[in-house]
Amino acid sequence: MMTTLSIKKKNEVYITIHSPEEHVHRELSDYFTFEVPEAKFLKKNPRYKYWDGTIRLYSPATGELYHGLMNHVQEWADERQYTVEYEKNDWYGDVEDDNKFVSPAGVKHFMDKVCNIKPRPYQYKAVYEALKYNRKLLLSPTGSGKSLMIYSIVRYYAATAKKILIVVPTTSLVEQMVNDFISYGWNANDFVHKIYSGKDKNTDKPIIISTWQSIYKFPKRYFDDIDCVIGDEAHLFKSKSLTGIMTKLHNAKYRFGFTGTLDGSKTHKWVLEGLFGNCERVTKTDDLIKEGYLSKFRIKVLLCKHAPQYFDTYHDEMEYLVEHKGRNNLIKNLVDDLKGNTLVLFNYVEKHGEPLYELINNTIDPERKLFFVHGGTDVEDREEVRLITETEDDAVIIASYGTFSTGINIKRLHNIVFASPSKSRIRNLQSIGRVLRKGEGKDIATLYDIADDIGGQNYTLRHLNERVNIYNDENFKYEVIKVNLRAN
Repeated sequence: MMTTLSIKKKNEVYITIHSPEEHVHRELSDYFTFEVPEAKFLKKNPRYKYWDGTIRLYSPATGELYHGLMNHVQEWADERQYTVEYEKNDWYGDVEDDNKFVSPAGVKHFMDKVCNIKPRPYQYKAVYEALKYNRKLLLSPTGSGKSLMIYSIVRYYAATAKKILIVVPTTSLVEQMVNDFISYGWNANDFVHKIYSGKDKNTDKPIIISTWQSIYKFPKRYFDDIDCVIGDEAHLFKSKSLTGIMTKLHNAKYRFGFTGTLDGSKTHKWVLEGLFGNCERVTKTDDLIKEGYLSKFRIKVLLCKHAPQYFDTYHDEMEYLVEHKGRNNLIKNLVDDLKGNTLVLFNYVEKHGEPLYELINNTIDPERKLFFVHGGTDVEDREEVRLITETEDDAVIIASYGTFSTGINIKRLHNIVFASPSKSRIRNLQSIGRVLRKGEGKDIATLYDIADDIGGQNYTLRHLNERVNIYNDENFKYEVIKVNLRAN
């Protein structure tokens, strides 16, 4: 007997899958259940004590699945030669829905009309794909002009009287996005309402730009009249708070996520596709460099050779490294010698950031401006640092990864130093993105990756191998320079 399942659109968040055969629901549940790679670390937290380390995207009890995973259901059914039928919902419409009147030529004409700078070919294509299919997860690296693509989508839906919500991770990005819209030739302040730091949540303006922290506790009814949602830095939307926002938007038919990178896991990709739609790569960093949109780029891995050590845990190893006088002096001497604006990124404020700042401050040329930025630094002060750096030729910013690795645009950044080792694909690529933007008088950008060989378990050396894999995947040129450190 032929196995059949029917799919119906419940709302703009979920589809429901019906089948009289129980095995269908069990198979779907297995197919859409994933082990979380970092589960073993999360389970050390008492909050996750009873969690089995898996994410289940399909509910056999209700038949519910994220709308954006519908294509994966079809692929799953095709593999098993199951028949799929699509039901129409009078309220929400068809499950499969696209805009047949949207054309590449029409999108190009529209973007040329609303943008006062010439869009790039891949930007036309990305906006077309978004408008054509109503939902997209657009993978586009730092420096590719995500804000122009977001702006074009916003202008399109604003022209059709749609209410739009843009969710960003930080207050500075709220302001930056509005300023970007203005720079593209639009009087954005007349149409955009900003929500952060206690600002009024109610507005008659058609566009809201908000940090997720400001709205994730808002009741479901607040989101009832939102037609279009855009998630900037969409890789963050796997978190419970951001997923919660997306599931409250049950009437938002138009859903677009923008991110520079994903973490490489199927789990991460499918969760985001479920919320936003099919993933589409817009362009690659290597292509942007070849085409002249980004700076030429090189990586110098400074591999520090330590006396053999053994540490039971990653935490113990990091304690040793961030307090190592010889290693910190190496970073200090490197920064002193570098020419051009330099960003030094660290993990731990008190244990590493503050000592590095004091060390560098004691020896740096007094003519060079030196800034220290971390989570406790006011948003206004961070923006001031960014603006000052845009007018300087030889400034130094010592900053935590959390504050300056994502969403901060400094065109005139010449060097970046990874002072703390990390294996995170997202963090590394986002951080590299800070230095790739082209600026006046900037021929090449350089990353100095401080790595460590200490023998024993050597967690940080394994992390270097992960970073090298990333560099190879992205076709980045790198060289390894061995450095013998003095004893601590």
